[in-house]
Amino acid sequence: MIVLKAAQQQLLSALQSVAGIVERRHTLPVLANVLMRKTGGSIEFTTSDLEIQVRTTATLGGDEGNFSTTVGARKLIDILRTLPADQVVSLTANGSKLTLQGGKSRFTLQTLPPEDFPLVNDMVDFGPAFSVPQKTLKSLIDQVHFAMAVHDIRYYLNGILFVAEGKTLTLVATDGSRLALAQAQLEADIPKQEVILPRKTVLELMRLLKDDKASGKTAEGDEAADLIEMRFAGNQAKFSFSGMEFVTKLVEGKYPDYNRVIPKNHKNIITLGRAPLLSSLQRAAILTSEKFKGVRLNIEPGALKIASSNAEQEEAKEEIEIDYDGPAIEIGFNVTYLMDALSNIGQEMVKLEMHDGSSAALITVPEQEGFKYVVMPMRI
Repeated sequence: MIVLKAAQQQLLSALQSVAGIVERRHTLPVLANVLMRKTGGSIEFTTSDLEIQVRTTATLGGDEGNFSTTVGARKLIDILRTLPADQVVSLTANGSKLTLQGGKSRFTLQTLPPEDFPLVNDMVDFGPAFSVPQKTLKSLIDQVHFAMAVHDIRYYLNGILFVAEGKTLTLVATDGSRLALAQAQLEADIPKQEVILPRKTVLELMRLLKDDKASGKTAEGDEAADLIEMRFAGNQAKFSFSGMEFVTKLVEGKYPDYNRVIPKNHKNIITLGRAPLLSSLQRAAILTSEKFKGVRLNIEPGALKIASSNAEQEEAKEEIEIDYDGPAIEIGFNVTYLMDALSNIGQEMVKLEMHDGSSAALITVPEQEGFKYVVMPMRI
């Protein structure tokens, strides 16, 4: 049976959209495979790592009829990448083998039974669905993902908190030393739903979501196609977008009360250009010690001074003119934490709010009320 016959680009695109979660080495060999289910003229591609399941459907020609199998996802993609983009390729089933043919190239691949492929059971107790433009969710994730913990024993920090409540969607990430929060408005009123998405899920969503740069500005009729629908259950979240279905298990645990961490009523506020501040910090970072990455900020009327040094007694000094007439403040930070936030903010201006040299600082954006970034000081 000819399972499919289509341009290399079409097949490769469908496979790449689902293959991001596939591990090359796995305790279950079938998880290195993509499940292909052909029904009539359309074919469904599904991958899983037992925590996340991604599915997309495409119409790729071939014989009519029903057929299913699983085949090595990475191998198939690696072969397709080496073939010309406009070449017509075909996949033919023959017993326990699949033959991929393109031009005069021919590859015979081993398959595993489709019934061995572990599918995620769909939850029945999903909360109400809600949607935002893909570019909105991508922007929110971009603004907070860098603050996620990595392999923290407080496992609930190794991901992003999603809170949908009323007409607001809030994303929060923290590793205990810093916290990033970003918000967007929803079209409809939603009863409170709160879930923690695992780190791998977050990174895969970032890869798959479209923004205006990737998809081009859409015509009005295409707006629905650029939405992402979200549904949350007790231990599962489902995202539907761009003809794809993305299901993930959740991180169990109680997320810290992020509202208590965000400083209120700081009186010492500086507004300055994001790019000049980022450039100064990047230069100062070159001479920080590998282990501590510390920089000193001296804020005084009219000037922000940045200094760093290392064990070799080398030092860097930077100075930025600012509009400030408050008290002098000396405060130390991990420079990476500051650069991460500034690199992921798209706006031109940022506000730096502080109380004194030993309290957490708050970075906000003047024209974007929904973004807050809290960073704890460090002793230098």
